[in-house]
Amino acid sequence: MTQSPGNATGNESSRKALAIQTIRDTGSATTTLPCNDADAQRRRELALFLKAKRAAIAPQKVGLHPGRRRRTNGLLREEVAQRAGISPTWYTWLEQGREINASTEVLEHLADALLLTRSERAHVMTLARPGTPSRGSMRFSHEVSAVLRSWIDGLDQAAYVLNGRWDVLAWNAAAVQLLGDFAALSTADRNILRMIFLWPHWRRLFVDWECLAESVVAQFRAETARHSGAPELLELTDALAGDSAEFARLWHARAVDVPQLKVKRLQHPGLGTVELTYAPLRPGGVADDLSVVVYSARAD
Repeated sequence: MTQSPGNATGNESSRKALAIQTIRDTGSATTTLPCNDADAQRRRELALFLKAKRAAIAPQKVGLHPGRRRRTNGLLREEVAQRAGISPTWYTWLEQGREINASTEVLEHLADALLLTRSERAHVMTLARPGTPSRGSMRFSHEVSAVLRSWIDGLDQAAYVLNGRWDVLAWNAAAVQLLGDFAALSTADRNILRMIFLWPHWRRLFVDWECLAESVVAQFRAETARHSGAPELLELTDALAGDSAEFARLWHARAVDVPQLKVKRLQHPGLGTVELTYAPLRPGGVADDLSVVVYSARAD
C-alpha cells in the first residue's frame, strides 16, 4: 500500500507497533499478515497447513510422474488445484493467506486432493471458518470453581482440570501420587505441553516418551484450532518453540489427531510399570474451555 509522505512519521510508528508475520513461498508473491489480527492468524495457519500437506505428497502417490524439474517437494499448486477442480490462482491465494472464503464443497474437494485423514479434514474445516467467534478476544479460564475442585477431590482416580490451552488449574491427591507434584512447578510451567517437553520428571516417568510427545502435540493442534489466533495460545506455542527444539519440530510438522481414549505407560518409581487409560471429560455447568482428564488402570 502506498503511503503519503506527510504521514510518514505516524505510519512509521504504526509499523513499529504492529508486528508483521510474513508468509513466503518459493516462486510466489509475499503476503504480510498483522500478528494482532486473529482472523489473519487463522488464514495464516490454514495456509501453512495446506502447504505442509501438499509438500508431503509424493507425485507418484497420485499417479503423476516426478520426471520434470520441480521447485518444491511434493505436489505443485497447479496439480492440487487440478485434482480439486478449482482455479490455480484461487488456490494460490488460499495458500498465501488472502482474505477469501471457501465453501464446504470446495474444502471437501481440497481434502480429497491432499489425501487428508478424517482428523485433518475436520482441522481444515475449522480453520477455514472466518465466523468462528472471539478468536482474537479469547481469554482462557484461570480459575476453577469450588464445586468442580470438590468433585475431582472426591475421585479415587487421578484427575486434573485443564483450560483451553492445557494449563493445569486443579488436581487431586491421586494425581500427585501418580504423576508428580504439580505444586512444585511455577504457574507458567504448569501446562501439559511445557511439562511434557521441559519437566525432567515427566520425561523419565512416561515410557515411549517420543511417541507420547508426538501424539500430544497433534492432539493439541486439533483441539485448539477453534482458538487459532488467540493471544495467549500464540504466547504459549511461541515460547515453547523457543525453549524446546523438539517441540518446535513437531509443532511445525502440523500433524493433527483427535483426542480419544488412549493408553499411557508409566515407569513409576514406587509402582513400577503401570498402564493407564485416560480421556478428557467436559462437565456441564462450567466454562466452555474447561475439561477434566481422568486416569484409570487399564483393564487386562
